[in-house]
Amino acid sequence: MGVNAQGRKEVLGMWVADNESAKYWLKVFTELKNRGVSDILIAVTDGLKGMKEALEAAFPNTLLQTCIVHLIRNSLKFVGYKDYKAVAGALKPIYRAVNAADARKELDAFAQSELGLRYPYIAKQWIDSWDKVIPFFDFSPNIRRLIYTTNAIESLNRDLRKVIKTRAAFPTETAALKLLFLAIRKVEKRWVRPSPYWSAAMRELVVLFGDRITPYID
Repeated sequence: MGVNAQGRKEVLGMWVADNESAKYWLKVFTELKNRGVSDILIAVTDGLKGMKEALEAAFPNTLLQTCIVHLIRNSLKFVGYKDYKAVAGALKPIYRAVNAADARKELDAFAQSELGLRYPYIAKQWIDSWDKVIPFFDFSPNIRRLIYTTNAIESLNRDLRKVIKTRAAFPTETAALKLLFLAIRKVEKRWVRPSPYWSAAMRELVVLFGDRITPYID
């Protein structure tokens, strides 16, 4: 799924593979380039295997941003019920920080806190993903709201799973893809307006990315 220069969501394609890898994602990006996608400003993903390497090969100027919501969910996955709200609250200063330097200070403070020491895997998750977290802090709240989460594609995936569940089996892979294609066409009809934050974000994107975006603005 992509968002074009007018702020409209578009499903750019469907691919089938046994597993994710740099080779797989490079194939996807190469096809998109061949079909006319000239640039990707920001790619927001959930730790997809091989994504970084494929982007560096196909679209080397793209900023790779991890989904902050997924990172928070993964952080809370094994937190005990009695600590859940406390840990969730303790993580807020990290992703709400003004800049990357302040965010790292908050992360280090959390790692040394009682909760951080009780759940050491949380700080490790953030540190391991830090290079894909920090692009987020270079942007204003308007853009942060747009790249904060991959919920848009998760919502699409939920709609597709509902369609798949209505069928016990498919005679061929092509049959399944046809059904998914029709479901996507139906979902896309709901995407009639861009995000309410898009206009403000676009003014900043033009300044930040200049000629990489201005030729595509109507």
